[in-house]
Amino acid sequence: MMLEVRSLHAYYGQNEALHGIEFALPEGGMVALLGANGAGKTTTLRAVCGMVRTTGEIRFDGTSIAGRTTEEIVRLGIAHVPEGRGTFVRMSVEENLQLGAMSRRDRAAIVRDVDWIYERFPRLRERRRQQAGLLSGGEQQMLAVGRALMLRPRLMLLDEPSFGLAPLVVEELFAILAGLNRETGVGMLIVEQNAELALELAERAYLLETGRIVFAGPASEIREDEAVRRAYLGY
Repeated sequence: MMLEVRSLHAYYGQNEALHGIEFALPEGGMVALLGANGAGKTTTLRAVCGMVRTTGEIRFDGTSIAGRTTEEIVRLGIAHVPEGRGTFVRMSVEENLQLGAMSRRDRAAIVRDVDWIYERFPRLRERRRQQAGLLSGGEQQMLAVGRALMLRPRLMLLDEPSFGLAPLVVEELFAILAGLNRETGVGMLIVEQNAELALELAERAYLLETGRIVFAGPASEIREDEAVRRAYLGY
């Protein structure tokens, strides 16, 4: 397994937000974390990134990453696309992309990777000199994904990629994510409120409720289980 999480507890101060959750993501896999607001989905991504205090086991490629700094975890090949996109609004599109490669030294390869991003996100090429803060919501989300890809990650943690986007833009973005997974083999752990869309994209899903996993299984099974959908996903 690329990512293995065992008995993971996470804390904000004295408050426990995750209560011993367990899940795994295979090499090149796509896994969805689903649940209502406050279920612990974003906290799970933050825990993997070393952004909150945790106990338990987090292993990446068989090596423990629990207790490592966020910078060390990024260098191992884990990229985080936070909710709200985290775009550097006063910088240009291209400067944002180059910032994503800040930990790399291979300048020629970085230039090639920027072109590679533009091939997959043609709208970003059109706006390469534009201030990122002037982009539409969908374009900013594409830029956030592109910036994360500049790390050449093996695993991407995507927090609510559809948030605030029009349905057609969401479909386009998810089609791009599926294509990137097929083309590059990058694994994806996706936190998503749009459960129906996430279950179409992912191979496996975990449902969280108040910091605990209450259901896990192949995405196709959850899609077809009307009782689970109604109880936890609201559709």
